[in-house]
Parts: sequence; structure tokens; C-alpha cells
Amino acid sequence: MDRMDSVILGGNAVLPGRGLVRADIGIKDGRICALAEQLSSGMAEEIIDARGMLVLPGAVDAHFHIGIYRGIEEDARSESASSLVGGVTSVISYFRTGHNYLEKSGPYSRIFPEVLRATQGNSYVDYGYHLAPMTKEHVREIDELIEKSGVCSFKYYMFYKGLDLSGASRDAAGYTMSDEYDLGHLFEIMEEVSEANSSRSDGARISLSIHCEQPELIRLFTERVRQEGLLEGLEAYSASRPTLTEHLAVAEVSVLAGHTGCPINLLHLSSEEALDAALDLKKQNPLLDARLETTLHHLALTYETYNDQRGKVNPPIRAQSDVDALWNGVIRGDIDWVCSDHACCSEEHKEGELWSALPGFGGTALMYPFMLTEGLRRGLTYERIVDLVATNPARAYGLAPRKGLIAVGADADLAIVDSETIREVTPELLLSAQEYTPFEGMALSHWPRRTLLRGRTAFLEGEIVADPEGSYMHRPLTVEGAHFIAP
Repeated sequence: MDRMDSVILGGNAVLPGRGLVRADIGIKDGRICALAEQLSSGMAEEIIDARGMLVLPGAVDAHFHIGIYRGIEEDARSESASSLVGGVTSVISYFRTGHNYLEKSGPYSRIFPEVLRATQGNSYVDYGYHLAPMTKEHVREIDELIEKSGVCSFKYYMFYKGLDLSGASRDAAGYTMSDEYDLGHLFEIMEEVSEANSSRSDGARISLSIHCEQPELIRLFTERVRQEGLLEGLEAYSASRPTLTEHLAVAEVSVLAGHTGCPINLLHLSSEEALDAALDLKKQNPLLDARLETTLHHLALTYETYNDQRGKVNPPIRAQSDVDALWNGVIRGDIDWVCSDHACCSEEHKEGELWSALPGFGGTALMYPFMLTEGLRRGLTYERIVDLVATNPARAYGLAPRKGLIAVGADADLAIVDSETIREVTPELLLSAQEYTPFEGMALSHWPRRTLLRGRTAFLEGEIVADPEGSYMHRPLTVEGAHFIAP
């Protein structure tokens, strides 16, 4: 065997189809080149001692927001560093034109290269983008975005339709800077995505991700909750966007996706009612490629235990019964993957009254610590947890088999995890620019001691130890090599 760049010795690795096994890992040119029960320390330039630790594939955080409330450059730098803390080595960030992000509209042929230029050289992890077609012009660009820009997943926000999002005078058209943002627009997106997916000969999946909340009902219930004034904090916010709004939005999607055959991803399901509606969608459309997502915070937080408006997020934090129902969905295999929906949102953006506070917060640094701590406690296997946070999102979004699993030929994106040490979550531990965390005080184990990106140690013992060398992932990635595009 040729000499390798690095070998990881003595660890217990989670391998596809085999689960947790004793395995040494050889790395050369950024890829895994050898898996064996025992490799020699003399076979490589660098020896990484993983005795007594888990070796896991780098997590794929498939729901991320780079640059939503801050400049893309600074946000990419600080929040990708936070990803490494949680063993995340690939993120796929959502981007749309309109309010927040770059505060403008226009064709993606002009705007997306600007996004890539801003991200390049500022990310500590590999990154991709989902794009939201906000205008008819964007819909016409879908094929070109797939073929030339490596974007194979798109997004539609159900709750932007006709809604005064801020509670102020700005209407939805002003917020999104779009033209007709309605179900007709969604239908045209689905037609284009479905056609693009069915025309592929390489098996790559082209899909549409959907934020399912129904805007007319949100308007009604928000007015009622504010007028009555009986509830406070996150309980009030949940009541203003009740689970019925998710149910109805999923039902609307069911009809349109069933008619067009568009592969869909139902994002951040937050409640028992939303999960039931998603399962009904799959039952009613058995041939439809529909995949289900939930988030760390919807599996971890409730308004009954954390009723602080800093935890405001869309869809809202729910009741304990919803958390339990989502975990049951994870355990049954109904949920395909878990993500963070990470959006760095500072204290100043959460100030003032509940209704004007901005939604979102970070969580990417807790991907493996939370999912392993809580998932193992609830009876999940190591392999199932790896599927949820790495393998399944990689397969859904055009990153497999380069990302999301430990296998010869895959990128050497790895998290070496200490399964014994328990730490309480603090903002400082997470290395984010966000000054607070709704997860503060949680006692979690399974913290990565070392995170490698394409064979190079990027995070070690609580610190970033490399330059931001993350690359844009032009999807679908190929086994032979990724096609990186110049910004």
C-alpha cells in the first residue's frame, strides 16, 4: 500500500451497513483511502490517536442561513466555525432575494456569483446553496442554475403569500421584492423542478424544499392573540402560528406536488399535526418522492420550559407533546433527517416586543452532541443517528457518496468524538457570533474533540486550528471529483 498522509488509529467508527465497529482509517489527498481493523503507524506522515473515541462522518447540516442578518463574509466565517464544534463539515445554506440577505432583487445569473464571491475564503466547512425562485425570471433560470451553477435544490416559502410579515406597513411584495408570489407561482416552480428532475440521466435528485405555514391563518390568529393579550413569550407566538397553519400548508402542497410529481422536502416540521399531515401526504401520493425534516430545536425546546422571546423562530417552538411526537417520528423512521436551521441572530435583533423581534437562532454546534446524547437515550442506534445528520441529507441533496459516510473514496470529513465527557452548553462553547443560546445549560456528552475537513484538522480541543478552506460544492458531487466553479 502507498504511503498515506494520515491514519486515524484505535477508534470505533460508524460504517454504513455495519454500525459501530473497530476500524482504522487511512487518508490520502483529502479522501479516505483505507479502512482496516489495523493499520500501521508507519504508513503515514501524521498519526491521529482515536483510542476510546467514536469516529463519525462529518455531519451535513442541510438547513442553514448564511448572511441572513449579517454580511455574508463575516457570517460565513463565524458560523462555519461554530459548525465544526458540532462535527459538521458541510452546510447547505438557503438564499433568496429580497429583504435580509443582500437586500435586493434581480436575476440569479447576476446575484448568485456575488453570493459565491462573498462566501469564498470565509467558510471553515464545505458549503452549497439552495435558492428560492422569488420571481418569474428566477423560475426561468432553474435549468441554468442546475447545469451551470451546481444548484439542485430550491425553496418556496408558503407563509410569504400576501402576509404583512413585520406587523408594520410593509407588504409581502415589498418584503420579498417579488411579483406574483402565490400558489400559481409555486405550481410553476414545481413544474420546472419536476421536469428538470425527470430529464436527468445520472440519477441526481432535483427537489423543491417547502416552508409549510399558511399565511391567511397566521394573520387571523396573530390578530386574535395580540388582541386577547392572555399569553406571553413563545407560547403566544406558537398560538399566533398554530399547528393548523402547518397542516393546511402541507395539504396544499400535497395537491400541487401530487399533480406535478415534483420531488419535495417538507422543512422543519414542528408539531404532531404537521407530521401527521406530512404522513398523510405520502399516503395519498405513494409514488411521490417526499422527504421529511425536523430540527434540533423542535426536538429539544418547548415554550413550557423556555418561554424567552430569544427563542422566536418560524415555525415556532411548540409544546412537549409535539416534541414527543416528533421524536416518535424519528424513532419510527418517518423523519428523514435532522438539521439546525442555523441563523445567527444577535441580542439586539431580539429586543423590543415579541412581534417585532426577528426569528431564528443558531444550533449547528450541537448537531452531534445533542443528537447522540438524546438519540441514544431514546434508543436510536449510532448508525441511525449518522443517517439522520449525515447520510440521508447528503443523499437527498446531491452530496453522496462524497459526503455523509465513512467509505473508501469518500471525502475524509470526520468527527472524532469523546463519548464520555459531559459539558453544559454555553454561548462561549459554541464559537458563534451569537451572544446567547436557547440551549444554554443543557448537559450534553459526545462532543467532537477533533473535526477534519477533507483530511485536514480544522477544529481541535475547542479551537479552530486551520484557515477557512471550505469549498463550494457544485452539486451533484461526483466520485471522481467535485466541479468547483469560479465566482
